[in-house]
Amino acid sequence: MSISDGPSGTKHRCHIGTMRTFDTGATRDTDEGKPDYRGYLSPAALKRFGQYMTEHRKQSDGGLRASDNWKKGIPPIEYTSSLLRHVFDAWDMYEEAEYSLEAIAASKEWQDLLCAVLFNVQGLIHETLKFEPPRRVAGFTK
Repeated sequence: MSISDGPSGTKHRCHIGTMRTFDTGATRDTDEGKPDYRGYLSPAALKRFGQYMTEHRKQSDGGLRASDNWKKGIPPIEYTSSLLRHVFDAWDMYEEAEYSLEAIAASKEWQDLLCAVLFNVQGLIHETLKFEPPRRVAGFTK
């Protein structure tokens, strides 16, 4: 048994590989091998992405699409074409800024391009995962 910092900074006793017992007496299975989304993701980046997606819900006909409309299925070739356009536009903008991120970081256009890249990459991953057989991941079934 060892004592280590938990995710919230609180001390807890850890029975390696089986159970965690916190100073409060609460117990949990070990988090070993489980995804650490808090560590992997940036709340600031996801918040900016959410703002981008909200701005782009309005359709050319004036209607407002559902936030999860993309989950209905967009052909992978469309994601790929859009991804490449946005990557090249971002590259061009970065090059024009002489590769100074500081010069363009606050630019809405720059941030929107990065969000568009993220949207298309996420969409491609979403479509790709549809071809995988169901599997169990960290206690959840896909």
